Amino acid sequence: MFKKILIANRGEIALRIIRTCREMGIKTVAVYSTADKDSLHVKFADEAVCIGGPKSQESYLNIPHIMAACEITNADAVHPGYGFLAENAKFAQICADHGIKFIGPTPEMINKMGDKITAKETMIKAGVPVVPGGEGLLESVDAAKILAKEIVYPVIIKATAGGGGKGMRVVWNESEIEKAFNDAKMEAAASFKNDGLYMEKFVEEPRHIEIQVAGDQFGNVCHLSERDCSIQRRHQKLVEESPSPFMTPDLRQRMGDAAIKAASAINYESVGTIEFLVDKHRNFYFMEMNTRIQVEHCVTEEVVSYDLIKEQIKIAAGEKISGKNYEPQLHAIECRINAEDPYNDFRPSPGKITVLHTPGGHGVRVDSHVYAGYVIPPYYDSMIGKLITVAQTREEAINTMYRALSEYVIEGVKTTIPFHLQLMQNEDFRKGNFTTKFLETFTMK
Repeated sequence: MFKKILIANRGEIALRIIRTCREMGIKTVAVYSTADKDSLHVKFADEAVCIGGPKSQESYLNIPHIMAACEITNADAVHPGYGFLAENAKFAQICADHGIKFIGPTPEMINKMGDKITAKETMIKAGVPVVPGGEGLLESVDAAKILAKEIVYPVIIKATAGGGGKGMRVVWNESEIEKAFNDAKMEAAASFKNDGLYMEKFVEEPRHIEIQVAGDQFGNVCHLSERDCSIQRRHQKLVEESPSPFMTPDLRQRMGDAAIKAASAINYESVGTIEFLVDKHRNFYFMEMNTRIQVEHCVTEEVVSYDLIKEQIKIAAGEKISGKNYEPQLHAIECRINAEDPYNDFRPSPGKITVLHTPGGHGVRVDSHVYAGYVIPPYYDSMIGKLITVAQTREEAINTMYRALSEYVIEGVKTTIPFHLQLMQNEDFRKGNFTTKFLETFTMK
């Protein structure tokens, strides 16, 4: 087992990893930017090293500075969390070259799943259902028009190196193809320095359902059931839950089997997530694999009583997993608490938190790195916490969530708490009647 883990991340996920390491008797090193010097992960770690200025490129994406921090603290492993360098194959390879264990999959596995074209080809070979689409990259507008006719409108043009909805355009007829192609190409180049595009059939009335998987270095793979992430805005998740209200035992079996096939196809080691689009007829299609721990991992932890960070560390240290599949025994819901103004198009709201009261009681979990007096910097993602509730039934979990949100007091900045309060009272949401398009017609009162 590792003696000291450097956490190449910030905020709530860094604090989350520190807690598990402490329970395992592993020393921790926090790295931080000058903007994060007062963050809780800096205070709770055994050691802390400043790695640069406030911008991500100067600090959390600065590989030489992170490697230097490993060297001066004698860390023998790095946990990347999510975001930043978590799915950066180059960083994983540099860690390996310097004898430092990257807590995650190998660079080869990251590369295979990081490029969407390669990932799709791998899934087709493994027999995992994929969204109908073209093979390879779109070479021109004319090629896009020909392919769209074959697939049948509506279609969606996507950036091969994409994420977060960038470089993505839905096209309903041929007259829209040229503009969509050019706009997506320009956005992809600006966002990812890679303007490669591909095309798929646009799945109407989709739900976003993902399967949590874990694999070890001995070829064992298991799944830990599903999370429904359909409540999202501009492809950014706001609410996640497990089990999905749309799920049936048969669908869970089929999706679980497909997820294991997907992970086994690349001999996956570590924890990861296979993301699927599911249409109204319960046909499901592989979308992508996230080769890291996810923001919403807590939902799975609560319904199967399983510390995913601990398992991730144990797998990296060469331990075997049981290989047993898990099904949810309870119902859990997570609301992402962002420093954003839901009454003003979710505009980011950095600044100083003047008053903070977090909820508690039975069935309530709060993962957050903020406190009264904490200044939310404007340089990073606006999420400041996750509120998770767990109960015997979905209705009880929603009621507990509404109660907990009512107790959650954050003053000094705007947050998404009012949005979540209204969502928990929405009749369609409570009935489980929603798709990824749900928030397009949802208005704040």
